[in-house]
Amino acid sequence: MASREVVVGLFFLPQTALGILGNSVSLCCAVLSDLAGNGVKPTDLILRNLAWANFMALLCKGVPQTMAAFGLEYSLDDVACKLVFYFHRVARGLSLSSTCLLSIFQAITISPSNSKWAQLKVRALKVIWPSLCLCWVLHMLVNILIPINVMDTRGRRNLTGMRAFG
Repeated sequence: MASREVVVGLFFLPQTALGILGNSVSLCCAVLSDLAGNGVKPTDLILRNLAWANFMALLCKGVPQTMAAFGLEYSLDDVACKLVFYFHRVARGLSLSSTCLLSIFQAITISPSNSKWAQLKVRALKVIWPSLCLCWVLHMLVNILIPINVMDTRGRRNLTGMRAFG
């Protein structure tokens, strides 16, 4: 194994490990909070969705990338590879959407009472859950063609439709 591969592997390993650990702790705290009967704040729903999306992205991209950086074989069959790629794309989109939704909700929440957004403060609480569900559905539908268009490059399928983009 080349020293460059080791350096890249040592770069990816702590990032992936700390990311998985941090998101796992965040999700576990959320579950314990629910079990304790504590009330859920509106931002907690968005943060839980964001933690879950980041956790999915790390599992689908961070783990295989770290293993590849160390030169380890990460062998999945064709269907599993397509599903991992699909869920990584969904998780990446959900992460971005959840971050945007959190920013919008925080902007509405901190706006002054006499601004135009004051009337949105009450309505914003009611639309968080439907907005998160809409994000999930949209990202799953937008990326539905990914498993169909992703091709196996290990020589087990005919790649006559494959294009070289440089």
